[in-house]
Amino acid sequence: MRSIPMTLKPMLALLLLLLAPVAALSQIHDSAEQVRPILPGMSAPEVEFLDVESKPVPLDPAALEKPLVLTFYRGGWCPYCNLHLAELRTAEAELVELGFDVWFASPDRPELLAEGDQVGLGYRLLSDSTLAAAQAFGIAFRVDPVLVARMAQGGMDINARSGQDHGALPAPATFIIGTDGVVQFSYVNPDYSVRLAPSVLLAAAKAYADGQHRRLQRSSGG
Repeated sequence: MRSIPMTLKPMLALLLLLLAPVAALSQIHDSAEQVRPILPGMSAPEVEFLDVESKPVPLDPAALEKPLVLTFYRGGWCPYCNLHLAELRTAEAELVELGFDVWFASPDRPELLAEGDQVGLGYRLLSDSTLAAAQAFGIAFRVDPVLVARMAQGGMDINARSGQDHGALPAPATFIIGTDGVVQFSYVNPDYSVRLAPSVLLAAAKAYADGQHRRLQRSSGG
């Protein structure tokens, strides 16, 4: 087996260093405290969700017509998630008026998306049952198997709801993705009981919208 020339070793080390964060993102982490989310200034990954009719809904950062507010939540079984989605409803109209698309994604199978307290909220609810999107955003984590079994006994079988056996969830998270495909804002908290306040989300969205307006004015010479 040929050895790597000494002149190439520094370049190889640099390449591995650059690829390490990307590799760390696309995995299921061992706990919520260990998630490594996409950060502002990084390009959003290209992923795909399913809608309530199991139709593909692609997220292509290179082809966004509108900026996107993307929130990952644990599922329709989670009372904290239902409360948070209801709170964010107060901000949705203003976000849409500012020109944003608003998506919510969970590991629930498509047929379970509109169950429970989320019915009638008017959000675009999407399924990420494989957690491929959550992994790409760096927020997927494995739940302790003992807790998974205990939850199933209590009627909250996360594997049955996703149709997968990964025993994992996304850390609740919200990302604002600009039309250039770059993450402009992110909020991730491993403590699922602490959620992003609608006022903070609106402030971040307005800051992006104002900046975008100024950039358009400069590009047009206005």
